[in-house]
Order: sequence, then structure tokens, then C-alpha cells
Amino acid sequence: MKSHAGLVALVVGVLFALPAAACAQEEGKGSMSAEPRATSTGAITDVPGIEVGHHTLAERPTGCTVILSRGGAVGGVDVAGGAPGTRDTDLLDPVNLVQEVHGVVLSGGSLFGLDAVSGAVRWLEESGTGLDAWGTTIPIVVGAILFDLAIGDSSIRPGADCGYGAAGAATGGAVESGSVGAGTGATVGKLAGLGRAMKGGIGTASIELPGGVVVGAIVAVNAVGDVVDPATGRVVAGVRSEDGTGFTDARKLIRTASGLVGGPGENTTIGVVATNATLTKAQATKLAQMAHDGLARAVYPAHTPWDGDTIFSLATGQVEGEPDLIVLGAVAADAVAEAILDAVRSARGLEGIPSVSDVGGSR
Repeated sequence: MKSHAGLVALVVGVLFALPAAACAQEEGKGSMSAEPRATSTGAITDVPGIEVGHHTLAERPTGCTVILSRGGAVGGVDVAGGAPGTRDTDLLDPVNLVQEVHGVVLSGGSLFGLDAVSGAVRWLEESGTGLDAWGTTIPIVVGAILFDLAIGDSSIRPGADCGYGAAGAATGGAVESGSVGAGTGATVGKLAGLGRAMKGGIGTASIELPGGVVVGAIVAVNAVGDVVDPATGRVVAGVRSEDGTGFTDARKLIRTASGLVGGPGENTTIGVVATNATLTKAQATKLAQMAHDGLARAVYPAHTPWDGDTIFSLATGQVEGEPDLIVLGAVAADAVAEAILDAVRSARGLEGIPSVSDVGGSR
């Protein structure tokens, strides 16, 4: 049963979803269930067919992260921030031709970091992954960037070699979190300037549902706002007080509207949600849109004119049957929020930019 549906949806579910699920079960495949049961807070690689690799530059704190779906995945995207930097997001529009994606690149380096996508494309082509067009393998890889040029020498940024290295390092196993890959130079809590900010990072989480459906997320957190634990309402990482011993709390700072500094394009939270459910491009797009709810719960403020907040979605399709998009979207939002918390809690501080562990433990 679809516990979240009304009468019409129930009728549709009986006529269409249940026969499809029954057929899938007869073939020994999983099926969707409408009641979420969190059994893992692991990594996006808990989704079968998803691999993750990081490449971190040694010269300054920056890098990139590549999420691969070498078997092909239906993709979607939702750009909710006012200052995005992306590549090839138009091809994910449900009205457009391409039906599968082989990789997503998340990179530091602002717009320069989009060059990392070319490196991932080259690695996938060499490995024989992509669409076949007149004898040529064309990998479909999309990407988004965050701004970290204020940390160290801004002339050093991820390029094609970074994307190539991250793709080559990708595995379906454990995923490192914190100050690595796209999260290496990430910072949060910049409403009062970088001098009172804290270290961001990259984090991941996954949630398993009955029937074998898994939803995972990976998020590089570089927000202008604070990171807040949705379960407690407490600030985990954000604008520090002037003496550096506590938090100013962006929620209070916003309401006083005093001392706000910063500018467009200097921030941005970017990520990917993935599932092994079977989705159309339109459904994948909705999944990405709903996943932003998790960003809005865990980051305050979110989706600002100064952030380029972007979330991609990937559906690998191992679990057949009509998906319950209400459940998938809600769980994707939960996974995004968990990944954001993982990112800042796992981060290591930089000189003058402390991490969560530097200012009082795990919070």
C-alpha cells in the first residue's frame, strides 16, 4: 500500500504499481515500499552502481570529487541558488534527448574548476564508458563548482588532471568525508566575513528502505550560512562570535541585519542524491528538487543570492516497479541533511578557520 497517497493515487497504485511490483518480485528483483526504515547512515556508495573518488591538490586547499555511474543512470538536477556554476545541466532537462548519465563532478576552484569535468570525461572514454555514437564512446558527465579561491593562492585550482585523478580513484567502497576532494577548501558561516567563518567539507550518508531500495547523498558544504542540526536546532558550525569562543547564530544575525558581509559566487553547497529505484527523467528531476529540503533544514540561510546551491540526482534502476516519489524525495532530503552534518563534523581546520572539533567537539 502507498500510505501517503489519497484515493486517486491509491486506485492508480492498485491498477499499475502493484502489478509492476509483483512482476519484479517474480523475477527475483526488489520492489518499492512506502514505509521508510533508516538502516544505514553510511555513504552514497551504498547505492549499487555508484562509485566515488576524490582528488585533493597538495599545493593549496582545493580539489574535486567524482561520482560515477558507469552502468548509466537516469539523471536530474535542481539549481536553487542565485550564483551557480554548472556544466551541461541542460541535457538533464526531461524534454531533452540524452537518457543516461555516467558521472557527476563536484569541484572547488569556482568556474575554473569546471575544467575537472573534462578530465573525468577523458578517463571514462579511456575505460570504454559512455554512449556509442558512430564508433566513438561519449561519456555523459555533468558538474558543478563551489568558490574556494579565497583560501591560499587563487591561481591554483582543480583542472582536467584533477577530474581524471578523481575518476581513476573512484570505488564503490567507503567514502572519505571532511577536508578532501571538493570539500578541501570549503568554509561555512561567512555572513560576518571569512575571519569569523568555520571549516566546511564534504559529507555523505545513505538510508535503506524495505524492499532493497537505497537512497544516498554526497554534499560539498561551502555555505554562506550556518550549519544547523535539524534534530536539535543547534548550530553545529557557523558564524563565530567576535571572541571566537561561541556562535553568533546566523538566525539572530539575519534578523538584526547588521554586519553582513560577503558577495555573490563566494559560497555554494553542491551535491548528488542517488537511488537504485527506477525513475524517469522527470521523476529524477523532482527527486533533486525535493532533496533541497534537506539543504534548507541543515543550512541557514540556504538558496541565497550569494550561493549557487545545486543538487543532482542519479537513478540506477536496479529496483523495478513504480516508485513512491513522496517517500524517495523525503528520504533524499533526510540523506542530504545527514551528509551536510557529516561534512562539517569530519572536517579538519585550516589556519584561522577552525573546524567543529577545534571549537568544542562533535556538537
